[in-house]
Amino acid sequence: MADCLFCRIVAKEIPATIVAETDDALAFRDINPAAPVHVLVIPKTHHDSLAHAEDEQLLGHLMAFAAKVAIQEGIRDDGYRTVINTGRNGGQTVDHLHIHVLGGRRMTWPPG
Repeated sequence: MADCLFCRIVAKEIPATIVAETDDALAFRDINPAAPVHVLVIPKTHHDSLAHAEDEQLLGHLMAFAAKVAIQEGIRDDGYRTVINTGRNGGQTVDHLHIHVLGGRRMTWPPG
């Protein structure tokens, strides 16, 4: 999508601090981090949200990739949080499916 922020990052039209990449996914640092480690994992193809993503293989790849990012970022052993906000009431602010990988500090519950 031409007007999608994350699609423009995938197309390298907008700069981002990329930490990992596969053929199907991209991981980059959040510009407004909520934790010492805050990486976004996105599919390279556009899906508005989790509610609009039906490709189980892609969804599995994204979760496995998020786990690899946690290892790379050094947060696996102490623990981390993965979050997928879906829709406005779910807190989604960019209409492109993305997984937040947060770590480097103790997470509290409930999250908000």
